[in-house]
Amino acid sequence: MKFDLQIFAHKKGMGSSRNGRDSNSQRLGVKKFGGNTVIPGNIIIRQRGTQYYPGENVGMGKDHTIYATATGIVEFKMRHNKQFVSVTEVAEEVAE
Repeated sequence: MKFDLQIFAHKKGMGSSRNGRDSNSQRLGVKKFGGNTVIPGNIIIRQRGTQYYPGENVGMGKDHTIYATATGIVEFKMRHNKQFVSVTEVAEEVAE
């Protein structure tokens, strides 16, 4: 007498997934567009590298974030084949 013994899995086979991960978005880009009003400290652009350069009344952080240093209106300009971001201060009207 001959037995044909086959061994089957007692649990369902779970294939290993190699693609089950993703990184969080970095939320880069222009945050305040041309003509928008900003106050000191407002982030105007978050970027990697210097796609935009700081102009007047604007600062640049160590991660190349461009932020306002004065109250005013955002302006984008091209100078020497580079894009610059500036904040033009608006004269405040004093009501008497």
